[in-house]
Amino acid sequence: MLKRYFLLLCLISLPVFAQPISFTDVTSSYTLPAGVKLILGERTTNPKLKLWYFDVDMNRTNVAIKPYFNPAGKEGITSFVPRMGAIAGINGGYFDVNTGASYSALIEPGIVKAKNIATLTRPAGTYYTTRSLFSFTDTREFSVDWIYHFGNRPLDIYTFNAPLPNTETTPAPAPVTIQGTQYYEILAGIGGGPTLVKNGQRHVTYTEEVFFGSGVGSTNRDPRTVVGYTADRHVIMMVIDGRQVDSEGLSLPEVADLMISLGCVEAMNLDGGGSTQMSVGNQLVNLPVGSTFQRPIPTMLAIVNPDSINLLPPLFYIDKIDNVDSNIVKSGTWSVSNVGGYWGTTPSLNANAGNGETTLKWKMKINNEAKYDVYAWWVAASNRASNAPYIIKHKNGTDTVKINQSINGSQWNRIGSFTFSNDPSEGVTLSNKVDTAGKVVNADAIRILSFDSVLVSVEDPEPVVPTTIQLNQNYPNPFNPSTIISFSIPESADIQVTIFDIMGRELKTIYKGFKSAGTHQLEYDGSDFGSGVYFYRLAYGNQVLTRKMLLIK
Repeated sequence: MLKRYFLLLCLISLPVFAQPISFTDVTSSYTLPAGVKLILGERTTNPKLKLWYFDVDMNRTNVAIKPYFNPAGKEGITSFVPRMGAIAGINGGYFDVNTGASYSALIEPGIVKAKNIATLTRPAGTYYTTRSLFSFTDTREFSVDWIYHFGNRPLDIYTFNAPLPNTETTPAPAPVTIQGTQYYEILAGIGGGPTLVKNGQRHVTYTEEVFFGSGVGSTNRDPRTVVGYTADRHVIMMVIDGRQVDSEGLSLPEVADLMISLGCVEAMNLDGGGSTQMSVGNQLVNLPVGSTFQRPIPTMLAIVNPDSINLLPPLFYIDKIDNVDSNIVKSGTWSVSNVGGYWGTTPSLNANAGNGETTLKWKMKINNEAKYDVYAWWVAASNRASNAPYIIKHKNGTDTVKINQSINGSQWNRIGSFTFSNDPSEGVTLSNKVDTAGKVVNADAIRILSFDSVLVSVEDPEPVVPTTIQLNQNYPNPFNPSTIISFSIPESADIQVTIFDIMGRELKTIYKGFKSAGTHQLEYDGSDFGSGVYFYRLAYGNQVLTRKMLLIK
């Protein structure tokens, strides 16, 4: 059964891997910071192929990514990158080659610089387009989503579980907000399309996003620009040369399979063709049309110093607690607000100014004593109290922070940093004790973050026992020559972790024996094997989990 499974994987990946792609780490040939690798992929037999990709480790504090929109017009990548003070970059989404107007979304912190094209005309009529967006939050949570702009603000962006079901012969009805979810937490993002990978599986939404009739082909091999991310927060930024003697390019399904082989859980296409270009500083990496000519572009996705964007440092803990969470304790009278911009799926709550008889407490759900940053989300309005009291009970006492809720709504606002233990009485309470008649306090959500790598209590807490078996993505991936494989098991048992090649042949057992319930790590050394795609399998009782990994030498 196992061999059949691996054979199936091979057949699925055949368009990309009919002839192997050889990967080479060329980072040392360029000036790049720690945490960024540049990988060259080549296939010298037909169909010939040449590609490059940045592997950006977003778990590091010294590097970040950022989309850029050029308000001055279009320019080549080797000029665009250094002028923005970026380290490196690839071209962004689609645009009008004559005017430079962007047809794809670009969101910088708090600002929509460009919107996805809303409608397209095809022989069958007018099509509404829910197109792809690669985005991330300030806490380095990545996503590829289908979005539609219902206005000009970040709050007017809505995501959808699936793109509109357009076909070449039948346009879908226009989207409405009730079908989607307000995309309130986005820090920055860049649009394009179509989506290639969702949930680690090939999912090419070419027709649904209305790329037919656009000049963007699906099954033909062409130059491509692609972005995706892995489960362990590595961002893959790729350019694929095409229409050249030594590089045909790839079809969209082939690109999807390639990104999956690199560990991407989600990925999407950006503008390709003659716009396909990558630069480190002012040094052109690829040859977009077989020469050094660069098509001027208005947008790009860049590798930058973290100081240039409002990213928080990598987290060791995050929790978000809504106003309907099980850890909520309410007293007094709260009414449901009819104003949008709330966090989560439930509206915010209002309480009239009073003497403190009305409260809402978000209780902590932590296991380890540490320092935590507390953020609050409220929905701003003109009738909100200017001194809404957030009362924080923590290990070292109680602090009250008064917030002006008439401004800075629909975003995470930092209240302060406090040490919390696992005392159930600790938490954050919003009270209606304000002295301005006619005003209301607004209770929506809080989040707590910790950057404390130790996360230890004075008394060692009991270890958290996982409730399900879990096999995590190896780290780093790609790797050379060693990598860490981690897994969790809910009950103590005999387990086995085994390495297989892409043909399903068993190569090595790296562990066989008893393991207690909990989370464990194993180091795998691939020195004895060549570059390529491999699989690691965890056998636990009658359950088997398998993941891919990529060895590059």
